[in-house]
Amino acid sequence: MEPVTLTTERLVLRPFAPSDAPAVHAACQDPDIPRWTPVPSPYSFQDAEIFVGTRCPESWRQDTEYSFAVCSRQDGALIGAMSLVRLAQLRAPGHQAELGYWTAKERRGRGYTAEAARTVARWAFHDLGVERLEWLAEAGNEGSRAVARKVGFHMEGTLRAKLVRTGTRRDMWIGSLLPSDLPDSTGPSGTAGTTGAPGVPGGTGSGATPYLPYTG
Repeated sequence: MEPVTLTTERLVLRPFAPSDAPAVHAACQDPDIPRWTPVPSPYSFQDAEIFVGTRCPESWRQDTEYSFAVCSRQDGALIGAMSLVRLAQLRAPGHQAELGYWTAKERRGRGYTAEAARTVARWAFHDLGVERLEWLAEAGNEGSRAVARKVGFHMEGTLRAKLVRTGTRRDMWIGSLLPSDLPDSTGPSGTAGTTGAPGVPGGTGSGATPYLPYTG
């Protein structure tokens, strides 16, 4: 997969570059980020260099993870990270992926993360053929859940003992987003949008898997 850049009214979502290492390192000094995400703790400058210079470009090339630097269109400052992960499921019959994100502390509370998440979700549905997008977070991560709900994710429950963290099993929350959960069917700026097809969950084209919801 060649890295892509997406834009919104306020944001540019672009591939990470080596020059982002200082901003990533600074953001990940906030203890809430290593507390709720799998980034190393403590987070060193070398960790940031490896993330932006090695892990991100290799993950795009290998189709294992698509990570975007979420940046302000106004001043170019790094706001956070937005990633599509578990992409092995995308090529399986389920056509699924998972959305993950973190936001720099000083940029929270302004709707940036939800704006970026909607954009990546539309791109995933329309350009990648994702038919079910999942969100998972350790139970108790209220900030992440609030963003997911704002985007339109349906909360589906608690996965008991799903996460192993620091030698302890912990519960996780799970939510899902289908193409039909987003308010419009146009692709994000910078991509070729497609319209929904009848008989599929919001539709990503004529080849999408039909959806038969349980009504009992």
